[in-house]
Amino acid sequence: MLQASPGFSLSTRPAAIARWLYMVAALIVAMVVVGGITRLTESGLSITQWKPISGIVPPLTQAQWMAEFAHYQRIPEYQQLNRGMTLDGFKAIFFWEYLHRLLGRVIGLAFALPLLWFAVRRQIPRGYGWRLTALLAMGGLQGAIGWWMVASGLSVRTDVSHLRLATHLGTALFILGGIVWTARDLDLLAANPMARATALRLAPALAIGALAVQILLGALTAGLDAGYAFSSWPLMGDAVFPADVPMVAPAWRNAIDNPIVVQFLHRWIAFAAAGALLWLAYRARMRNAPRTALAVAALVVAQILLGIATLLSGVQIVVAVAHQANAALLLIATVAAAHAVSRRRG
Repeated sequence: MLQASPGFSLSTRPAAIARWLYMVAALIVAMVVVGGITRLTESGLSITQWKPISGIVPPLTQAQWMAEFAHYQRIPEYQQLNRGMTLDGFKAIFFWEYLHRLLGRVIGLAFALPLLWFAVRRQIPRGYGWRLTALLAMGGLQGAIGWWMVASGLSVRTDVSHLRLATHLGTALFILGGIVWTARDLDLLAANPMARATALRLAPALAIGALAVQILLGALTAGLDAGYAFSSWPLMGDAVFPADVPMVAPAWRNAIDNPIVVQFLHRWIAFAAAGALLWLAYRARMRNAPRTALAVAALVVAQILLGIATLLSGVQIVVAVAHQANAALLLIATVAAAHAVSRRRG
């Protein structure tokens, strides 16, 4: 494990480390956006091999492109859905998956290299070395989860497992939250050398949990293509919940496997999550964080409006990607608000 410098001293640089972490967070938001585009353009299975090192170089010659296309032609998605696709069509979907993986590599380097630099120069405050190392390890795990997700669609299915997709997105946003929380701790340490790391309190944790449930339901909605089931709002067709919906057994599986039920839950749990987040925003305002509170409230409203617009537009790609990007920004603001509410007074 990378070792932190022995206590806070003039050699440690909490403000610089916090700025670096915010830049990594911005890259993760970009990654979430590109991931959403990759999913919506059905591009995620275009690269059928996991080459963490050599995969950074895309096909450069006609022969290399034909070989890559031949790999894609062997999987069920091509054989059952895209048979007859041209090489130019393949290049279009390859681009988004390649960009998604390239961003993952960029984020890994953008985290690992500065972390090593700060560690070698003994500029990491005591108690933060292990946390930053854990975040780096989780980033590596996220890459493995990404391949685990892709692998689910290469042999039998024509798409990736919606459960693995939700795991992939959930892990990415958990890492994002951890990075932002750590950066906020370092901001406090930069302002006050005696500041201690902030422990998450129960009530803010519940608000974050409500948002996490809603985001995971969104991932299941995307993975099941459940957003296409009904393009009306507030009713699903002509009812709050449509009649004669086929159910699966056991009953609890409907919440994760039944597209109609998943869309219904995603529609209405949104308002419970919004209530929890608006409460958190109010508490943050009371704790002298008015800008953070305003950001949470504004992003909550935007997220609900974008969710409704996504349904009414028939999951139009620009609107749907904006909905996913706003979710990542809302998570950042929520973590910042939870940090403000959780920190010690004084």
